[in-house]
Amino acid sequence: MSRYIERTLEPVLRKAAKQFPAVVLVGPRQAGKTTLLKHLFFNSHKYISLEPPDVRLSAASDPRGFIELYPPPVIFDEIQYAPDLLFYIKEKIDDNRSQYGQYILTGSQNLLLLQQVTESLAGRAAMLRLLPLSYLEMLGRPQDSFSWAVADSNASRERLPQGDFWRLMLRGCYPELSEHPEKDALLWQGSYIQTYLERDIRSLRHVGDLTQFQLFLRSVAARSGQLFQISDVAKDIGVSVNTAKAWLAILEATYQVIILRPYFANLHKRLVKTPKVYFTDVGTLCYLTGLRDVEHMASGPMAGAIVETFVVSEIFKRISNQGIDPQIYFWRTSSGTEVDLLIEEQGKIIPIEIKASSTPKPHMADGIVSLTSDLQEKISPGYVIHLGDMMLPLAGQVTALPLARL
Repeated sequence: MSRYIERTLEPVLRKAAKQFPAVVLVGPRQAGKTTLLKHLFFNSHKYISLEPPDVRLSAASDPRGFIELYPPPVIFDEIQYAPDLLFYIKEKIDDNRSQYGQYILTGSQNLLLLQQVTESLAGRAAMLRLLPLSYLEMLGRPQDSFSWAVADSNASRERLPQGDFWRLMLRGCYPELSEHPEKDALLWQGSYIQTYLERDIRSLRHVGDLTQFQLFLRSVAARSGQLFQISDVAKDIGVSVNTAKAWLAILEATYQVIILRPYFANLHKRLVKTPKVYFTDVGTLCYLTGLRDVEHMASGPMAGAIVETFVVSEIFKRISNQGIDPQIYFWRTSSGTEVDLLIEEQGKIIPIEIKASSTPKPHMADGIVSLTSDLQEKISPGYVIHLGDMMLPLAGQVTALPLARL
């Protein structure tokens, strides 16, 4: 029997179910949505999956009768297969608006779901996001607080050996691979990509040729952490720019990628307007770029992008797990001065530089120093996150922070 992995989102999910008539939990396939909901609401809610064709047909042909057949409290899994149910769920909620936690819904596609939830369940549903495991969840410490004050503390002496780190990158952070270390990650990732293409992508009108879409996936992966020029990707795979834009929107809406947009608070410098793209799961990135062993990863040209993808996705997960929409950006001037990640929090900006090196050096803080002089009082003390064990001050108010202490 698989062990249950405790998730950081649990208290937020329980709280939402006590304060809203409906809760909508979204996220990529295999992130653990069904397992989490069954664990938390096993004794209180019936569970109905809308993925089987016969159940889906029943819900589509007679939605009102279907809702009557499964009265609340109930979990409807994969609601994107029967989106019209949302309007009938609204009717049932409005019959008894004061009863909380009536409907708990999940979805792995955000393309139309968010719009339909907004139209039918506005003010009635809490929207939460569950992504693959964070590093803390994999360590079995899901409720450790995410605070830069903790990062500054000497209380944590965590170490993450280099070999362990790169092996983690190769496997990725999906729960099934974490629960079953004996499983072949390469086979699992290949199956995951194929299932994603067949179930989430084939049904979308924007995608006619799955083979070409898979080439698009690999082309996006090869540009992880770089300025993402959509016209270059379109040219590489032989599609129009509008098609490439639609496909990128699909990747973001199905939670496969995080699109990091540039920060524009400063009006005096010429700043780039091009976004960056990171995969939500670093194991998926490694699979799509053809990386198969630790040595090639650690010493190859993708090493920096892999570390950057891991840190960006990790911080995105930890903020999302608080039930908050992450406000994260990057900063880059037209002359090339850059800071990898900015976290906007209560009017302040926390700048972060990410390095695949184990030896932090003062020049690694140059981008943060430049940003600090530019935005001044808006900038909080910054961090250079690296793969070594040393925590030490660098230039200005910048601290070198080992990845394991994040």
